Amino acid sequence: MKIRDPKPGAVAPTACRDAGKPHSSTLSSSSALLPLGAMLLAGSLSAMAQTPPTEASLPTVTVKEQAEPEEIKAKQTLRATETRIGKGQQALRDIPQNVTVMTERLIDDRNLDDFKDVLRATAGVTFLAGETGEEDVRLRGFSLGQAGDIYRDGMREGQLITRDTFATDRVEVLKGSASMLFGKGSTGGVVNQVTKQPFLMDRHEAELTVGSGNHKRAQVDLNKQLGPSSAVRLNAMVQDADNHGAKDDRRGLAASWRTGIGERHGFQVDLYHLKTDQRPIYNHPQLLTGAPGDLKRTIVPVLDAKNFYGLASDYLRSEQTVLSLSHALRFSATEELTTTLRHGRYKRDLWTTVVSFCQNNATLCPGQVVSLDNPPGPNTILSRNNFKGRRGISDITQVQSDYSNRFDLGGMKHHLTAGVDITVENALRNPNNGGGNLPVIPGNASTRLTTVGNPNDGASRPDTRTWSYNDFDAESLGLYVQNVASITPHVKLVGGLRFDHFRASYRDTAGNSGRMRDNLWSPRIGALFQPNEASSYYISFGESYNISGDTYQFALGNLAPGSANSRLANTPPEKSRNFEIGGKWDLFNQQATVGVALFRSEKYNERNTDPDSAATQMLLSGKRHATGLEINAAGRITPKWEVFYNHTWIPSAKIDRCNAATCNPNGMVQREGDRPGLTPKHSLSAWTTYRVAPQWRVGLGATYRSEQNPEGNRITTAPAFTVWDGMVEYTVDEKTTVKLNVSNLTDKTYVDGLYRGFYTPGAPRKVMLSLKTVF
Repeated sequence: MKIRDPKPGAVAPTACRDAGKPHSSTLSSSSALLPLGAMLLAGSLSAMAQTPPTEASLPTVTVKEQAEPEEIKAKQTLRATETRIGKGQQALRDIPQNVTVMTERLIDDRNLDDFKDVLRATAGVTFLAGETGEEDVRLRGFSLGQAGDIYRDGMREGQLITRDTFATDRVEVLKGSASMLFGKGSTGGVVNQVTKQPFLMDRHEAELTVGSGNHKRAQVDLNKQLGPSSAVRLNAMVQDADNHGAKDDRRGLAASWRTGIGERHGFQVDLYHLKTDQRPIYNHPQLLTGAPGDLKRTIVPVLDAKNFYGLASDYLRSEQTVLSLSHALRFSATEELTTTLRHGRYKRDLWTTVVSFCQNNATLCPGQVVSLDNPPGPNTILSRNNFKGRRGISDITQVQSDYSNRFDLGGMKHHLTAGVDITVENALRNPNNGGGNLPVIPGNASTRLTTVGNPNDGASRPDTRTWSYNDFDAESLGLYVQNVASITPHVKLVGGLRFDHFRASYRDTAGNSGRMRDNLWSPRIGALFQPNEASSYYISFGESYNISGDTYQFALGNLAPGSANSRLANTPPEKSRNFEIGGKWDLFNQQATVGVALFRSEKYNERNTDPDSAATQMLLSGKRHATGLEINAAGRITPKWEVFYNHTWIPSAKIDRCNAATCNPNGMVQREGDRPGLTPKHSLSAWTTYRVAPQWRVGLGATYRSEQNPEGNRITTAPAFTVWDGMVEYTVDEKTTVKLNVSNLTDKTYVDGLYRGFYTPGAPRKVMLSLKTVF
């Protein structure tokens, strides 16, 4: 018989409930892998024709009625108990790694509309302010953004794009090696955005927010039940903000249709579109303590964080359009096969101004010297004659099929997951087209120069650039299998293996070309001890690979023989491994969860330049590690008091081995024995709310990051900082709430993103007032 919810609002069994969630895929007619992808989808669909629903085709499944769908419950708690980041629906206690989940409740409480703000509120995350504005994200000091380790619904997204949370149900951060599950990359971990899904209930929500920087944002979340097993959901968002010159305008739409909820066959169609038009603060010029030659110099931010000193012609525009088709075949309440086809186009276009203090230039600022002894004032001249321009377009097609089954065999309970995924990507890149310097003529001085006291002066330059692109084509095929075997009622063993085949070709604008391919094996093993329903202890080991192709596709320069990019393309993958031991406990009548994990993440053949073979490839002679402790806590302490806490402590992090030619022992560049850049000893995020009266709820949060160095600069240090956030919420009635958020309560000036010679400032104090209604 068919599995159905007994009435609208009831929830399907755990194994079926979210099986229709989108994963992603992309198509390219030139790919030899596409026939296999088509077979995967066809094989999944053909089962529908071959297995008509009859009384004998599926045993009766008892569905417990719940007061409201899980999608609604997720809006009301800081605690998550289940995830799909481990392939298939799993309890968090059954995953032998640290997983931090940012629920919709937390995202909404803290007004984390920008996905970057979600990452900033995650312990262990730091930001590299890229030389051409292509900001990278680091997790435990290892690259996250450049390696392509940011996912949506379990499928890889385009890199280096602007993201928003208007359609996000939660954000899951799996820390440590995850190659067995996701393939290449994932040394420090992966981040998965879970898109809001249709559910069996009529519920509509609208929210309007206004605030600092002439910020205006409106969004709606509309869910409509169409029948006993189908629903549609629409999320839409529009945002305009001038941010004192650094504007941030956005338009977003996410539409989803889902049918067969709780039945043998489930189908889902998803369309996601996000377009952003920003004018970013590329950098603020830095001043350092001490004197040239000192072994440690600390960055001192001296300019107001909200001040925009670039040109009005600056911009950062991004756009992503993604279509996903999914089919879930549920053989029983414990066995299912989900296949997803996704195609996405991701575009990013940057043109921005580098700002610096003008230092004693005979033509522009004769006699002006800026230092901590002579700090800048309102009349201090700023130079803006260095420009960064970069464009990238990616078409990514993916087919992914995941099988999950729970069964008894050999006197043991098993949870088997297996799958195949195919990715085809075509990428066009122009890595550096800033348009050249402005001429040094008196009539142009108003554009070239401004003063500290005159931010956002409206000056601009015409765009006369022409464009040509490097072209990259990449294809990958992944196969994985994992089994969790319960050898006793309290002991489980985890074993998994993944195979990846990767190949790529590349061409630059001068006609240079080349090819590369890799075959990779990624194991994962672990054990869990669960003496009762409220506690789980684990130990695990996993390996990861960073393929050279994931780097050179986004690197600067040409691909001529002997060039750095050419050598990189010939270099084998880097290898990484992660050891972890930890525990997870449900406390306070299972209303809160606490997790503690000891970890050691190693990259043990990091790329370095080898003087003996530099003409053909790079030597995998480097090694670095990060060893530390993770603490997670989320949930309800009392009926009125909720807490979220995430802390990463890395007391030991070191570049263990590095080629002398790369590490430059006589200069500023990091060398063997140093702590890696962007790896602070402590980083934490905390948030707590308390209902002080039936209609009033207050919240207080903190984000802390201890001192750290930029990548590649052993002398410069960014100081530690703590940023406090606050919230007051008033419930007008059962449908309407008014919320006041103040981020950076003390208006702390701090260093957020780091590069070797400059920094990007952290956001200044912002005040946001929101009105939300449910109808």
